[in-house]
Amino acid sequence: MRLLSPFWVFRFATLTGPLTVLNNWQYSKLPIMGKEPLLDRRPDVKPRDILLGLTKPENVGFPLRWGIVGGGEISRQFVLASRECSGATMAGVATRSLATAEAFAVAHDIEKAYDSIESMVASADIDIVYIGTPDERHKDHCMLAISAGKHVLCEKMLALSVGDAEEMYAAAQKHNVMLQDGVWTRSVPAVEQDRPIIASGAIGEVVMAQSDFDPLYTAQAATLAYGKDVKLVNMCVSGMLGGPGGAILEFENNRYANLTFIAYPSEFPEVTEITGTKGRITLEQPAHCPTALTVRIPSATPSRYQGGNTPSPLQRFEYPLPAVVSMPNAFPNQQGFYYMTEAVHRCLAAGLLECPQFGKAESLHLLEIVCAINAKRRENAEIGRPL
Repeated sequence: MRLLSPFWVFRFATLTGPLTVLNNWQYSKLPIMGKEPLLDRRPDVKPRDILLGLTKPENVGFPLRWGIVGGGEISRQFVLASRECSGATMAGVATRSLATAEAFAVAHDIEKAYDSIESMVASADIDIVYIGTPDERHKDHCMLAISAGKHVLCEKMLALSVGDAEEMYAAAQKHNVMLQDGVWTRSVPAVEQDRPIIASGAIGEVVMAQSDFDPLYTAQAATLAYGKDVKLVNMCVSGMLGGPGGAILEFENNRYANLTFIAYPSEFPEVTEITGTKGRITLEQPAHCPTALTVRIPSATPSRYQGGNTPSPLQRFEYPLPAVVSMPNAFPNQQGFYYMTEAVHRCLAAGLLECPQFGKAESLHLLEIVCAINAKRRENAEIGRPL
């Protein structure tokens, strides 16, 4: 894989990133313009599994007894959101010690605390396991649950390498259980609606994806834009592992992604844009769990080439957060866990072992991209330079 010159990372970021954010802010204040509607109807709000005819809406009530592995903040937020799924029962939790498991169980009204992960996954009282432990423990914990014949929903990132992930998926297939990569962003309604819009041809052929957050969330925006089969051919990565930086990714057939990685304490415009030859989709802040998307499709010549730099016509669609979920002290819009859990229930009720929102092939494709980015950032750290 050839690496692009570091000059182009700086050039790309300075010319596209800030200007795109400024235009988003300006255009959001303006009314819809143009004689014709941009889309002939509001994007369908059905989840992808229902839209494809694979599941039924009522199957969210399919009963599943959940075992939680890990007692940290991400597990807390998962439990608070997912317990509102009508078929979900929070049946067990296992952490590093029985004492911490008991405290977590009491705090979140979970039926039983287990003294070990092994004892919980061996229990006939558990149907499916949520893995909320650090990334480096995901493979071990997933394999324990899979070997015990339990379905698994594992937090992102699924594994530390593509090879590990392939081994995990192979084990799930052998034991005939679900292994679902927990990129729950894909179950948020505003994100779910991107694919039907792209597939409709409304914005033309996608040629650019731009996103800012961390490597995994921004890279999933690229796979959302281009799909699971588009080959990565070039990349240039700036910054060191764990800090701010960015990446320019070149995919086959002259398609690109411009990714910006920001340190979490920072204030930053977390926006994702997918640009095609005819128009653009914007997932509004916070783009990893947005409640609104905007579609801009110029009626003729792009607006920047017209007098006065008049913005393109736009349509804005809002998708409010689920009212049933109350999550004090959560990160913005973490209620999105609820949508992912409902998709898992519907798919297992239908006999599916993956959710079409984010299946095995795309999971492996995303992991390949993220691992390549992280390897380059690790290399940057070793040689002591940001580029």
